[in-house]
Amino acid sequence: MAALTPEELERYDRQLRVWGVEAQERLRRSTALVVGVGGLGSPAAMYLAAAGVGRLVLVDPEVVELSNLNRQVLHWTTDLGRAKVESAAEKLRRLNPHVEVVAVRRRIESLEDAVQVVREAGVVVDCLANWRTRFLINEACVRLGKPLVHAAVRGLYGQLMVVKPGEGPCLRCLVPGEPPQEERIPVAGPTPGALGALEAMEAVKLLTGYGEPLVGKLLVYDGLHGSVDVIAVRKRENCPVCSRR
Repeated sequence: MAALTPEELERYDRQLRVWGVEAQERLRRSTALVVGVGGLGSPAAMYLAAAGVGRLVLVDPEVVELSNLNRQVLHWTTDLGRAKVESAAEKLRRLNPHVEVVAVRRRIESLEDAVQVVREAGVVVDCLANWRTRFLINEACVRLGKPLVHAAVRGLYGQLMVVKPGEGPCLRCLVPGEPPQEERIPVAGPTPGALGALEAMEAVKLLTGYGEPLVGKLLVYDGLHGSVDVIAVRKRENCPVCSRR
């Protein structure tokens, strides 16, 4: 791949002053998969596109609804009824024409589905609200050795963790049971904005090799009281997903 163009050097000038040209070129050669283009996926995808990830794959089966618009900032009133992946992809291509944006309108219902969408990714970003699908993505990432950035939100609270197979615990180590699924999770709009941006940060760190990802650590954000805690997470010896790695 050719060196960064003068336009790219100017576009990415501020972050090149952080991690340098070589890391930026690694980012440009990479593929990031964002699963779920809603409250978390909107800011995560926006910052990944703005940062210059080479290929950005968006996976989501749903259409834009009015109740999405308090937090899913890639979707606007004029997008109501439109597929979320198409709504998001259009805006991301306009944001950064150097990024290849791939829209996949698909529901992940099995481990086989998850493996198929994860296979080509350099990093997977979990922007879901469905724990069953989260666990399928987690298992596919462990099976294929792909790093996974997980986040979840509720109300003014959020959590964030990086799964790096072979180096730390997976999502099933953190949540061994099946959490109850709420049909409509209560959430303040800025909460997924904050966590989605942090997901993009962790994904960029993984792709560039710059910084220390949150492997074996759970970041817990309390927006109600304005606090952030980081908790150590250990690998479970009897984890049905990652104990053999």
